[in-house]
Amino acid sequence: MRRLLWPAVVLALLLLVNVFTPNFFSIQVRDGHLYGTLIDILRFGAPLILVSLGMTLVIATGGIDLSVGSVVAISGALACLQISEDAGVFTAVVLALGLSLLLGAWNGFLVAGIGIQPIIATLILMVAGRGLAQLITDGQIITINSPAYKVIGGGYWLTLPFGILIVIGVLAITAFLTRQLALGMLIESVGGNAEASRLAGIRARGIIIMVYAFAALCAGVAGLMISSNVSSADGNNAGLWIELDAILAVVIGGTALSGGRFSLGGTVLGALIIQTLTTTIYSIGVPPETTLLFKALVVTAVCLIQSPSFRAKAFRRRRRAVLPGAASEERVRVTT
Repeated sequence: MRRLLWPAVVLALLLLVNVFTPNFFSIQVRDGHLYGTLIDILRFGAPLILVSLGMTLVIATGGIDLSVGSVVAISGALACLQISEDAGVFTAVVLALGLSLLLGAWNGFLVAGIGIQPIIATLILMVAGRGLAQLITDGQIITINSPAYKVIGGGYWLTLPFGILIVIGVLAITAFLTRQLALGMLIESVGGNAEASRLAGIRARGIIIMVYAFAALCAGVAGLMISSNVSSADGNNAGLWIELDAILAVVIGGTALSGGRFSLGGTVLGALIIQTLTTTIYSIGVPPETTLLFKALVVTAVCLIQSPSFRAKAFRRRRRAVLPGAASEERVRVTT
């Protein structure tokens, strides 16, 4: 629970910034559906939460996946192409997610099977995947008109946006597999000490391939949600830089980039922080040309605040400033 404290505090502070924003905390029911800025934060943040969940397990093994943004574009492009060619929504979704799984398994094979550094292995698909998405769409924006497909990212069920329900389902399944079963411990052992886990009989290669495939699957679902929400596929801009936001969400959530222990709850809070920050930036009227700079400064401050070593150094210097004689007395005591 202590790992979730600082992300929760930061999220609460970001929400408090919007106290004077008109109707920011207002939630209304229209036609049986919930509407409001807080609902929009959850709805628009759903794809980032999904990608961040997959990224969490990859980082827990000591890896990184820079290709999830390209997988988002590929999944949405393939699904929209199939629907535009009169294929069924179910067929389009299965093909898109199947291709996403294959791409993730390919990343895992490059890392675990061949031994390529994760950042290089996934950088290959990051570059080539964006080109593949452009190839699927023929360099155009594919526009579709499918009410059934629209439900994935823009529909509602039980008064809530369907995308939020998808995130809840994926989070519940992931938490069950990693916290109620031994899978989470195996992932952490591979990331904490790969050689020791190998000597203990853990099949690290299979686990690494699995987490990269899972990350790509989550990205594939996110791609379906994004393309469904706008009823179109843009191979060039869909999921652009979402991999960086996902990495930030994981780090803000308390999972170390060096691998080992991970926090799914912290990752969800990290993704919500990023989405809330984006919404807050627009609501307080920050000029569009400075949005990315403002966002980078806030994220940097958040990471420093939640860093135990930074807080320890800051408080130590503060104590020395408040009690200037304490340091000199300590030096005298040491010399004597």
